[in-house]
Amino acid sequence: MESLNQQIENHYFKAGLFEDIITRLEEQGNDINSVSRVDIAGVDEFHVRGAAVSREIAGSIDITGCKVLDVGCGLGGPCRMLADEFDCITTGIDLSEEYIRTARKLSELVGLDHKTTFVQGDATALPFEDGTFDVVWTQHVQMNIPDKKTFYAEINRVLKTGGHFIYYDIFKKGNGQVTYPMPWASHADCSFLFKKEEMDEILGRLELVRKQSTDQTQAGIDFFEALMSKLAEFGPPKIGLNVLMEETTKPKLTNVLAHLKNGALMLQSGVYAK
Repeated sequence: MESLNQQIENHYFKAGLFEDIITRLEEQGNDINSVSRVDIAGVDEFHVRGAAVSREIAGSIDITGCKVLDVGCGLGGPCRMLADEFDCITTGIDLSEEYIRTARKLSELVGLDHKTTFVQGDATALPFEDGTFDVVWTQHVQMNIPDKKTFYAEINRVLKTGGHFIYYDIFKKGNGQVTYPMPWASHADCSFLFKKEEMDEILGRLELVRKQSTDQTQAGIDFFEALMSKLAEFGPPKIGLNVLMEETTKPKLTNVLAHLKNGALMLQSGVYAK
């Protein structure tokens, strides 16, 4: 029987992901010897609002030059953005071996492999020394993790005193039923949604201090409505999240949008200080 981690990794798995991205770039007429971050922006950030929200939350603190860990880094887009635009030294960790392989190759492709490091591993057992990072950052990851206390305790452990924890996440709101598939889980067995108040309580017990929080729900709704409209009019883009979700893209995005609109789910970003 598969372990939970294997089930989650299988949910995200797509064989030959980097090679598929390269093929799509070539079909668009891109010169593979001069690919930029902009060329891969549609696929390398697997969260609501993509690169735009990553840049927005990066500006919530003075992050320039920081040593940053992205927990659940996916294909590494935020790590590359922070390295390129904010001169950060970034490390990304993700459960998916294929995502990590692809993240490394994409950083090489755009010339940022000297400032980005990617590690395959478990977010509840981070392979780093205590107090290693100035900033720990996570986006749309905790929904796949049942042991929230250990997840946040590990983030706190590797964060330096005086450092910051930045999150952008999907939370359960109210007690409404959640319908699957979702981008993070095809069925409820791999989904562990909880409420933002529960996260706040855990972080408070770890003596992290809340500095700010922003309700991102309406911005997420606007993003999805525009995206669904484009999909209906033009079909799937050559380089987009459909590369990762394939034929399940439409039902997954439809479900997220419906749940944000009916109040079963919410989006929030925020900053805690240690």
